[in-house]
Amino acid sequence: MIEMVKQAKEKGYKLFISPHYFYPHDHKWQFGGAGEHMMLEQQMFARKSQYEPVEEGSGADFIEELKPYLDENTIISSPHKIFGPESNDLALQLRKNGIDTVILGGMNGNLCSDSHMRELVESGFNVVVATDAIGAPGQEAMDAALTNFGFIADQVMTTEKVLEQLS
Repeated sequence: MIEMVKQAKEKGYKLFISPHYFYPHDHKWQFGGAGEHMMLEQQMFARKSQYEPVEEGSGADFIEELKPYLDENTIISSPHKIFGPESNDLALQLRKNGIDTVILGGMNGNLCSDSHMRELVESGFNVVVATDAIGAPGQEAMDAALTNFGFIADQVMTTEKVLEQLS
């Protein structure tokens, strides 16, 4: 994923990030699925407040390798809460920036990446999944994601192939 971001930035492409944050008020939800409960209990993506910066090194912070590429051409949407971008402004940000094709990379392929792919396709975007720019918590989860990507995304390819097309 880092190599794809690096080369895309060098070529002048914008980077759109759909972050996953949980705030203290999210811990008061009255219901939720097993994945939600697990993320909340483990303090994944936890932030102390939406009014303060992300704590460096916290689960809500960007990985160090990505930080050099966060610049004026990086658009960070409002956070998504569970898996997909339905509850944030990612689609709006993409449209307002004239984007119709999304190259998708990210973590948790069978949940967040899959959900983002589905919603973006349903919202009329061309979605290209860079398979080796997707992470998953184990091979079974990755296999599930790859199966769904193959049925739903416009294209599924390696980062190397994506970068060839960006040239």
